Amino acid sequence: MQLGTRWPVGGAKPDRLPAEVQAAVDDVERELRDEGVDASTWRWTLTWLERKPVVELDDGTVIRQDASGAVVVSAPVDDDVDLDG
Repeated sequence: MQLGTRWPVGGAKPDRLPAEVQAAVDDVERELRDEGVDASTWRWTLTWLERKPVVELDDGTVIRQDASGAVVVSAPVDDDVDLDG
């Protein structure tokens, strides 16, 4: 894994981030705004795994680009959910 960079929600994304991943970041940020989430202090972290970007938001949202180039967004896990019923 190679460390990339960090940037604030709503800030300028790294130029080397593929356009499809940038679009996914924009979608997540738009969803946060639409839901009224105050993410003003949150940051994105970019790392590279096998030369593919992995972008993680402070809330646990992860955006990955797989080997085929498809972008996958994984929502954060809610630790407060009781899976045992």
